[in-house]
Amino acid sequence: MDAIRKMKWKKWLKIALIVYVLGAIAIYFFQDYCMFHPVAMRKDEKYNFSQPHKEINIPVNKESNLNIIRFTTSDTLPRGVVLYFHGNKKNISWYARFAPYFTKHNYEVWMIDYPGYGKSTGTFNEQTLYDWAGQVYKFARSRFAADSIVIYGKSLGTCIAAQLASTHNSKRLILETPYYSMTSMARRYFFMYPVDWLFKYRFPEAEFLQKVEVPVTMIHGTDDGIIPYSNARKLKKVMKPGDEFITIDGGSHNDLYNFPLTVKKLDSLLQ
Repeated sequence: MDAIRKMKWKKWLKIALIVYVLGAIAIYFFQDYCMFHPVAMRKDEKYNFSQPHKEINIPVNKESNLNIIRFTTSDTLPRGVVLYFHGNKKNISWYARFAPYFTKHNYEVWMIDYPGYGKSTGTFNEQTLYDWAGQVYKFARSRFAADSIVIYGKSLGTCIAAQLASTHNSKRLILETPYYSMTSMARRYFFMYPVDWLFKYRFPEAEFLQKVEVPVTMIHGTDDGIIPYSNARKLKKVMKPGDEFITIDGGSHNDLYNFPLTVKKLDSLLQ
């Protein structure tokens, strides 16, 4: 009887090990599919934006095109520019609705699409996102002084924005639904796996924030089901004097602008 039980135990242990290994393989090879949800567009497609805008394409190399939408203001002399780095879904078309919150204060808004998103092409990887942010900043500096540049990130884009602010001068950094790091997020869902080995993406936002010298404003909702409030709250550890963490009670991942506190705070920062 003991021999039979031992055989059954070994059998189930073998099955569990196979399932575990298959899970690790799935995490490694399908992480891009699970984390990023781009919607590509043809080069000849027209954007249907109600607000004034200009489309800019920067050929980074033979395979890569950086697409920028520059939302303009009615004033011929804008106060500054907001470099807006969006989240992990769709493309600029999804985030264009937020541009008026900035242009009403006479700030231009420059949004970029990452490789594979919208009309941008090329190979998607973490370093490319940082490099492209630097390209946009360089382009912005040809038109605006550093103290007229506001760097803004939402969700995935908060780490891109933080990295840019850690290496380039600006007026302020604003982060909507930030996170401590991508690996810290992964550990929440895959606690049984060595995510530091399996994940190709690090996005160490907290590390970048420690190097940011300008004031930082972070905004996060308590009911965020994508990036848990508890994960974002860990960023308080790296806040410096003058930084602020705004809690939106009942706010989730994509509705923070429905709360007066978010809009009021943004207005106060841009006025």
